[in-house]
Amino acid sequence: MALLSRNADRIFWAARYLERAEDTSRLVQEFGELFDDMPSEDEAATARRWAPLLVVCGDRDPSHAAATERDVVRALVCDPEQPGSVAACVASARSNLRTTREVLPREAWHTVNDLSLFVAAEANRAEDRRFRARVLSRVAADSRRLDGILTSSMTRDAAWEMWRMGRYLERADMTTRVVGVRAAALMAHGHDQLQYDEVQWMGVLRSLSALQMYQRASRGPIEASSVVQFLLFDDSFPRSVRFCLDEIDRCLDKLSRSDAVRHSVDEARTALMSTMATTADGSDLDQAMDWVQSLLIRVNEAVTRRFLSIDGG
Repeated sequence: MALLSRNADRIFWAARYLERAEDTSRLVQEFGELFDDMPSEDEAATARRWAPLLVVCGDRDPSHAAATERDVVRALVCDPEQPGSVAACVASARSNLRTTREVLPREAWHTVNDLSLFVAAEANRAEDRRFRARVLSRVAADSRRLDGILTSSMTRDAAWEMWRMGRYLERADMTTRVVGVRAAALMAHGHDQLQYDEVQWMGVLRSLSALQMYQRASRGPIEASSVVQFLLFDDSFPRSVRFCLDEIDRCLDKLSRSDAVRHSVDEARTALMSTMATTADGSDLDQAMDWVQSLLIRVNEAVTRRFLSIDGG
């Protein structure tokens, strides 16, 4: 059954928005928990250390370098007017799926709608550390619940492939951002904080739900270059960039006239694999991830031209 371009667009972007909401929730929650494992310091200094999260999420405005914990949490979680915030992403996902309810299992729509109502009512409470975990955990849990519903009860048709493509493209983008900002910064400054190195790298892995699977795969100490290689190149871990690109490729197997999109995916994968030599140097790694992100943007543009525009559909 053919999928209308407007429905493809809404499903693709709903998937991206929900993945972004889940990933941002986990990132903010893990970042707060990281300070519980680090030595105590002046409260004002701790608050200022939150600013790098804005960079991970795409805000490179130098004037935001002094942003406090409350500023960052408000921007990334609570503010529905802030593009990319958890509140904005969940609302956008609901808006997109509201008009495509006939395509999804009914329980999937109820899950997204209930989450939207919860976030609209409770997101502002995330500014308070006492309630933050409750808000962020609910977002991540409902996003995963939705994945389970769709995996177990959605027909494997074009709508399913568009959903998966949106999820994996957004996931690949977030992994490159975490590696390019947080991991690269740790590599650049690791010699100044060696005694806390392992705690910091554990935080990077936890922010991508990767700690346990990394430990299972490596069966050794947590080392910077091996963490980066796992997050970028492991072809069996579902949040590595390589895995995400491979899955997008598999989605295209079920969609018609997808050669141009597949070419853009191949370009991104080739670029990714060429960055293996950068995994031990923070500055090179940051630049390499910027390059890969630019190619992920091209993948998104190719998907838009082929499947999401009226002319392409």
